[in-house]
Amino acid sequence: MRTHNARTVHLLAALALFAIGTGALAGCGGERADGLGTEITGADPAPKSKARARQVAAAWDGSTAAAAWRRGYYPMGDTVQLPERAFRNDADKRAYGAHNFVLHTRLPTAAPKNGHVKWESGGSLTLPLTGARTAYEALADGSGDGPHLTVTGAELGETSLLTSRGRATVPAWLFTVKGYDTPLKQVALSPSKPPAPPIKPAADLPSGQLWPLGGLVEVAADGRSVTVIAQHGACDDGPAVHVLETDGSVVLYASMVGTKDGACTAQLIGEKVTVKLDRPAGDRVLLDAFTGRPVPYGEGHGYAPNRS
Repeated sequence: MRTHNARTVHLLAALALFAIGTGALAGCGGERADGLGTEITGADPAPKSKARARQVAAAWDGSTAAAAWRRGYYPMGDTVQLPERAFRNDADKRAYGAHNFVLHTRLPTAAPKNGHVKWESGGSLTLPLTGARTAYEALADGSGDGPHLTVTGAELGETSLLTSRGRATVPAWLFTVKGYDTPLKQVALSPSKPPAPPIKPAADLPSGQLWPLGGLVEVAADGRSVTVIAQHGACDDGPAVHVLETDGSVVLYASMVGTKDGACTAQLIGEKVTVKLDRPAGDRVLLDAFTGRPVPYGEGHGYAPNRS
């Protein structure tokens, strides 16, 4: 299933769009990996893309990188959580999108050195705690032009967050925002450092048959589907994303569908693509076949809040 999300970014390289025209096929679904995955529900992508997905899965499954990933803390949901019934009006929405905040309180200066991630499935992890000033400045890094939101209080609390190891309770700074009954929550921990991938990227430049993903948007509550940003150009029919599932990983491989004749403008367009899985994602590593790395949460901005 594909839904259009109007996010256009600058062209990574003009040569990449020029190379679109060879062999990209439509479809979305999965392919069996030694009997462990789901069967393709659309047209087969290029054989090289399937082979690349298998290489990525083989490199990660059972690797020290995968073991390190499962020990770490990697958010798979928004690390900034809005107050209930946000936003009251369009001005507040625009202020948040522009990161325009005004501080009408003193921020706490005393806080523990470390915070703890506590997973619902068991286990915990201790990480350095982000201070209130740093957390606030991450929210309020706008130009100050236009409407703004006013912060009138701040205290350390907790929130619940989806991570690569399932749902967890994490420390968060709770900012009181004028006009709202519940706080805006900013998670007070930075993600663990990602492990070095056991496989190199597919190529220096993408082709029509294999493109890097723009980022992870959402993992369904039941874990049986994931939504990612897939990119395409102005001279094709859109993106397609296929999946290869194993016991240890879920490898997504994206391509561009079709071509159009004529001049091609220098742009990339991001679309949300939802891919169904044969079984819940669980703690399997969600991987991008092109990069050979875990798919970052947040539309290509790393493990960061999605402000769209």
